[in-house]
Formats: sequence, C-alpha cells, structure tokens
Amino acid sequence: MSVKVENLEKNMAKLTIEVSAEDFEAAMQHAYQKQKKNISIPGFRKGKVPKQMVEKMYGPAIFYEDAANELINENYPKAAEESGLEIVSQPQIDVTQIEKGKSFIFTAEVAVKPEVTLGQYKGVEVEKSDITVTDEEVEKALASEQQKNSRKITIEDGAAEMDDTVTMDYAGTIDGVAFAGGTAENQDLKLGSGSFIPGFEEQLVGVKAGETKEVNVTFPEDYHAEDLKGKAAVFTCTVHKITRTELPELNDEFAQDVSEFDTLEEYKADLMGKILTDKQAAAKQAKTDAAVAKAAENAEIEIPDAMIATRADDMVENFARRLQSQGMSIEQYMQYTGSDINAMRDQVKPQAESQIRTELTLEKIAEVEALVVDDEAVEKEIADMAKAYNMEVEQIKSILGDAQIEVMKKELLAQKAAEFVAENAVEVEASEEKKDEE
Repeated sequence: MSVKVENLEKNMAKLTIEVSAEDFEAAMQHAYQKQKKNISIPGFRKGKVPKQMVEKMYGPAIFYEDAANELINENYPKAAEESGLEIVSQPQIDVTQIEKGKSFIFTAEVAVKPEVTLGQYKGVEVEKSDITVTDEEVEKALASEQQKNSRKITIEDGAAEMDDTVTMDYAGTIDGVAFAGGTAENQDLKLGSGSFIPGFEEQLVGVKAGETKEVNVTFPEDYHAEDLKGKAAVFTCTVHKITRTELPELNDEFAQDVSEFDTLEEYKADLMGKILTDKQAAAKQAKTDAAVAKAAENAEIEIPDAMIATRADDMVENFARRLQSQGMSIEQYMQYTGSDINAMRDQVKPQAESQIRTELTLEKIAEVEALVVDDEAVEKEIADMAKAYNMEVEQIKSILGDAQIEVMKKELLAQKAAEFVAENAVEVEASEEKKDEE
C-alpha cells in the first residue's frame, strides 16, 4: 500500500491510497469464497462453481464491491496513520481505479484539525452575578420544606376549597348530547391547577362530598378538538371525595422535626446559607461559561464543514442511544415529531460548531499557557468515579481502558484551561437594562 497526501482548502486533505494488484486479487478471492455458496451455474453443484467460470459468466465485476469494501476497511486506517494528519472527520471515499489485474486505487477526503489563532482570552469582561439572598427566597425554601412534610386529610363534612383535590365522576353534554371524551369516573382534579377548561374548577369550590353539581363552561376557540372549539357545554359532576393538604405550622417544633436546629430562626439562617452556597456555585459556573464563550468568540478558527458534520452525527447517535435507553427508537421519535435524520443533523450543527470552537480554543490556551494535568489529578478523578459507582479503582481503570483515560486527561486539561480563563476574567456590573429584565 502507498499513500499520497494532497492538502486542500479550508483544512481539508485528500489521501490517494493505492493497493497492489496482488492484494486486490486476494480480496477478489475472499469475495468469491464469501459468495460462492449462493452462485448457481448449470453443470455445477451449487457452491462448487470455480471462480474463473463465475468471472467468465458474469464478469469479474461481480466481486468488485466486496473486494473494494475489504480493502478500504483494511487500508484506510493504515493510510490515515501513515499520513501523519490529525484527521477530525469521517472520510469521503471515492474509488478511482478498480480493474482485474491492476492495482486498486481509492481516495479519502478528510477534514484535518484546524489551526487556532487566539484573540483576547485574558481579562475578558463578564457580567457579575447577583448572589444576594432575599427573604422571599428563604420563605420559598421554607414553604417547599413545609410542603414536603404535609399530610393529606379527607374532608368529611366541609366544602371544597381552592387547592383541594376532588375525586369525581363527570359527564359532559353539548345541547343535551354527550360527546367523545366528555365522560370519566373517579377522576382526580386539583382545584386551581388549571387542568380543566377555564371556569370549570372555580365552579366546584363550595361543593361537598356526595353532592352533584352542574358546571357550565365554554370550550376555548383554540381548543385542540376541532368539533368542540367555542362550544358551550354542561358537565354533571358527582363528587365522591375531597382531599386537602394540611401543612405543618411553621414554628420551633417544625424546625426541630426537619432539621438539627432548635428554633425556626436558626433553621431559616441555615436555609439562607445553603441558598447562598448554591448561588455562589452557580455564579462561578456562569462566570466560567461566559468567559470561555468570549475567549472562543475572539479566536480565529476555520472549522471545516466535514468536522462539524461528523460532530453532528455523533450528537444524533448519542441522542438515539438515550432514546433507546428509555424504550424508544430514533425512528419512532422521528415519526412522532414529523422530523427526519437530515433535519435532526441540521438542527444540531450550530451546537456542534460551538462545541468544536470552544474545545479547540481551550486546547490552544492550555498549550500557550503550558498548563498540564498530572497523573495525580487523573488518579483522583478515577478514584472519585470509583466512589460514585461503588467500585474498585482498578475496576474503573479496566472498564475505561487507556484510550478513554487519555480522553479523560484531555477533558481535565480543558477544564483547567477554562478555570484559567475564568480566574483572569474581569467581572463588570450588569447593565441597568439587564437588571430591569431580571
């Protein structure tokens, strides 16, 4: 095998790969062995027809496709490595010579890793996040904890109120005639949830268990069922049960029940501290994301289309695997959404390009700033994974393998470069317009 490299425009290259006539003939022989059991010629038992007879009857081209596939799959990876190029896309293969008795020649057009010219990445300006904790946020967290510790009670004699859940049968009619989907039994409805037609839930406020009430409503003009749009309807509702959420009283006893604190004020102070910690972590991440985005935006990179297409394909394949883990195929998803595979690829291409730009920028910053990730950092990352999965470190290493550990090392280096950019960023106050929006 021999390989010639031709550099093209926009970070593309063409590899011309030539395989000897002898190797091509051997691949033809393999193709014959693969196909012979299916070949029939009068005068020969099936599977026993000599290769020369097959070629005489049908022409040698009958074996070309299988032979070409074998040689491409075997020789392209070798040629890619021999070329010394850093290839970042799937190859576009084109067979340029395929003829019995001659060498087999094919080309592979590929994208190569683009050069990065950094712009400003030190001292980029990012908006400062507001990490002030308000009384409203503390009260919201307190209310959430109160809700978690609530209990459900059945209202035996009282009337339904907003936020109660009623269990009922209902039957709807339009002009006295029942309609499809207008009837249900033992249906739970939380009053005030907005689950039913506007005006429906409010009319059930005041009803008691065991009572029947007629609810008069009008279907919205934009209702999903065409035959019901704008129609006036009457629902006869029979309420079987009313359930109410009873919240615990917010006092020192509540604080003692849900925390290690003796007083409600101490508990609220702890909630404030936790909210502040969460806000600080979110602000740190927001600063990093914004600073890295600025650095990537300032860099000059000519990203080849083939590289973006390859990343988009990977993203779609990952999405398909996630769907599969949830019991849905990509074909079913496309049928439900009215999409197709090409539309999905086009949809993720901007995100793919952004990811590539960011990764290349961070890699270049790490190179320029001589940032390194030592073995200790990698070992710590693996140890953290082992702890998270309740496995031994050596088990994790065995599962990952050397190639994946190298990927992990690159990711840690990118993370270190991102932290470097964030540490050197300049925080500025948000504009008044932005503050007003928030």
